Amino acid sequence: MTNNEVPQGGFAEAGADLELVGISKRFPGFTAIEELDLTIPAGSFFALLGPSGCGKTTTLRLIAGLEEPTTGRILIGGRDVTATKAYQRPVNTVFQSYALFPNMTIMENVAFGLKRRGIKNADSLAHEALQLVELDHLAARKPKQLSGGQQQRVALARAVVNRPALLLLDEPLGALDLKLRRQMQVELKDIQSEVGLTFLHVTHDQEEAMTMADTVAVMNKGRIEQMGAPQDLYELPKTAFVAKFLGQSNLFTGDVVTTAKSSIVVDAHGTRIEVPTDRAQLHNGRITVGVRPEKVTLHDSAPKADSSRNVIGPGRITDVSFSGVSTQYEVTVPHHGAISVFAQNTSISTLHRDGDQVWLSWSVGHTFGLADEAEAEPVSRFHADLDTSMIAVQSRKDLEAELEEA
Repeated sequence: MTNNEVPQGGFAEAGADLELVGISKRFPGFTAIEELDLTIPAGSFFALLGPSGCGKTTTLRLIAGLEEPTTGRILIGGRDVTATKAYQRPVNTVFQSYALFPNMTIMENVAFGLKRRGIKNADSLAHEALQLVELDHLAARKPKQLSGGQQQRVALARAVVNRPALLLLDEPLGALDLKLRRQMQVELKDIQSEVGLTFLHVTHDQEEAMTMADTVAVMNKGRIEQMGAPQDLYELPKTAFVAKFLGQSNLFTGDVVTTAKSSIVVDAHGTRIEVPTDRAQLHNGRITVGVRPEKVTLHDSAPKADSSRNVIGPGRITDVSFSGVSTQYEVTVPHHGAISVFAQNTSISTLHRDGDQVWLSWSVGHTFGLADEAEAEPVSRFHADLDTSMIAVQSRKDLEAELEEA
């Protein structure tokens, strides 16, 4: 086989591991990445998750060769590519913007890179890639004749056809509507499993990362706060940032008053909250513990004493948001503030209403203890990244508060 031929059906052979060693990136006036060490196994689907400005896009650009690190090394398949130009790296990137050539057919778009490299079997490889994304029957069409989701598949086929050792996905589904985005999440995962390439997906969408990735790294302020399987990160966050960014969490801070082999007890403003020892990062002093909203149960009266459950209350429901499959309650409890509860809508008769007095309980085994304390929420009119319906709810609350003060 010559250098101008690429074997068909050989996708899995191209996957390679990625290793970042002591990577930092400094710009005038600020540091984007600080001493980042990261290893991504070959053939895995890895997600780098974090808010805007956390350093995830800079990390992707460093891997792609679009930026040079201030310090550290980048290795792909064990080969140091730190000083290698972008076009010389075994890396392809799929962006949110599809960047297809409008004057070319779908077939020509996918085969373009191969033909520039002088690959003799470019057309057959392009057909194979289009079959992979189930678009080979549209090979003769132009990009403007395809939907947004189909164009994204073409962009993916164009990247995969080059057999990169590493495929970088930079918010690739951000331009799609919700239903199509969820469909593409499943399809991308299936494609990754079939071709065997190493996928690195950079996103700020928690659901997207958890749906698609084998491993998720949560990034904050140029550092990785926690890394692991999506379920592990969600069920057992180690820091307040991870607990609040990856889903929602109810957090309580207090002093450890009892320590046993199997659990510890925290006194949070007079409420005793028990945490299993193996689910707590700290076991003495002042610590923050938490529970996810869907783990919490509402009660119309004080529940009977049960050593296997934590109980808080009474409190009063101050907001009810019906979303169809579930209802989100906000319960204000003295000394604890607002506590969120997600209840699945199994029966409309159990729907609680705004103003109801309730107690809250959850299994001790669902409590987690953090390695740090939750920072105070910034004072702002609206919370970051709220959709319009939630902004409307927030506006109503603010107006009610102003009327009460008046």
